[in-house]
Amino acid sequence: MAIAVGFTTKPEGQAALSTAVSEARLRNLSIVAVVPEDADLEAARTQLAESGVPHEVRPCQDLQPLADALLELAETSTVEFIVIGLRRRTPVGKLLLGSNAQRILLDAPCPVVAVKARTDG
Repeated sequence: MAIAVGFTTKPEGQAALSTAVSEARLRNLSIVAVVPEDADLEAARTQLAESGVPHEVRPCQDLQPLADALLELAETSTVEFIVIGLRRRTPVGKLLLGSNAQRILLDAPCPVVAVKARTDG
């Protein structure tokens, strides 16, 4: 079994990876990090290698949206749950969840953990 995580180098992606690593250690699971951009691949590999958690890093295929890649992974493998990061929103923005996050939350065949990045202050 594994934990799927959507990773970017943005604060919400970092928060998702940190949560996935903590949960993987707690539950003795591996991590499959899905990465949307080539620039983020090396950062994901480095951070996961430093964590000591068994892992795999998968790039999104041919500009495939991150939501599609995570949902496909959850449907075709033994993913226990998905971890995604959420951006902070303005009061108006809170009326609508980001389309990728909303799609994952509504369409995933497994539980989804949504985390926010910590803010200073």
